[in-house]
Amino acid sequence: MPSAPHGRRLDAVPGPFTPRTPRVVAARRLQRRRDREATDRFLAEGPQAVREALARAGTVVELFGTPAALDRHADLAARAARADVPVSEVTDEALAALAETVAPQGLVAVCRHLDVPLEAALARGPRLVAVLAEIRDPGNAGTVLRTADAAGAGAVIFAGDAVDPYNGKCVRASAGSLFHVDVVRAAEPVAVVAALRAAGLTVLATTGYGDSDLDDLADAGRLAASTAWLFGSEAHGLPEELTAAADARVRVPLHGRAESLNLAAAAAVCLYASARALRRPAGPRGHTAGESAG
Repeated sequence: MPSAPHGRRLDAVPGPFTPRTPRVVAARRLQRRRDREATDRFLAEGPQAVREALARAGTVVELFGTPAALDRHADLAARAARADVPVSEVTDEALAALAETVAPQGLVAVCRHLDVPLEAALARGPRLVAVLAEIRDPGNAGTVLRTADAAGAGAVIFAGDAVDPYNGKCVRASAGSLFHVDVVRAAEPVAVVAALRAAGLTVLATTGYGDSDLDDLADAGRLAASTAWLFGSEAHGLPEELTAAADARVRVPLHGRAESLNLAAAAAVCLYASARALRRPAGPRGHTAGESAG
C-alpha cells in the first residue's frame, strides 16, 4: 500500500478519486437514512468531527480528503494511518459531493454506528441523562447532544420517532460530542422512562406548564440526585403519557417578557442546573462548601 510524504496510508487506486469513483458513490449514499441503516455507517464531516471520531478506536472506516486538506491536517491523516484506516485522496468535486455544507473543509470520514443498548448505558451508572423524545429537528437534536456532553451527561437517548442521530445536520450540530457520550436509540419512550427509574434516576419532564419550578427544585436540593431530563419537540412538546410517567413536570422560569425558550436553550438551562447541583460538594449540615452554616 503506497504512502504519502506525511506517512498516511493511501488507497491503491491511482490518482484522486472523482465523484464517479465507486467508493465515493457508495459513501455518498450514506447521506440517506435508509442507506445508513442498511450499512450501519454514517458520514462525519470536517476536521473537528474527524478528530473526535479517530479518538474513538474502531469508529472510522475510511477517511476522504482533498490533497490540500490532507496536507493541512497531516496529523489527522497520520493518526488514521496508524489506525490502519484507508486515507483516500479525492478531487474538490468529489469532496463537495460527499459534504453537505456550502463551504466544506476538505475532510469526510465514513464511521461505524455508535449505538449502545439502553441496558448497557444504564449499567455504567450515569448521573445525568438527556432523553430526546420524538424530537424531529436534527439541528436541535445535535445541539442538545452537544450541550448534554458539555454538562457531563453520560448518555443521550433518542426515543420514539426521533431524528436519526447520524443525520448529517445532527452530526455537525453535535460538534464532535456524538463520539463522547453513549448514544442510545429506543423505540418506546414510556419503556425508557421505566428503565431510567428502575436504574435509580429521577425523571424530570420539561414543559412550559409544569407544576414544579426549576429554580425551586434547585434551591431545595432536589437536583443533586442522579437525573434524567425528558425533552420534547419544539413544535409539540412531550407526549402526555411521558409527562405523566415522570417524577416531576418542570418549567423553566421566565423572568422577562419572552413567551418561551427554544428547545436547545431550555435544555441547556436544565442540564446545567443539574450539572451544578451534582458537582456541588456537601458541607456540614447539608450546606455546600463555602457557605456559612450559621
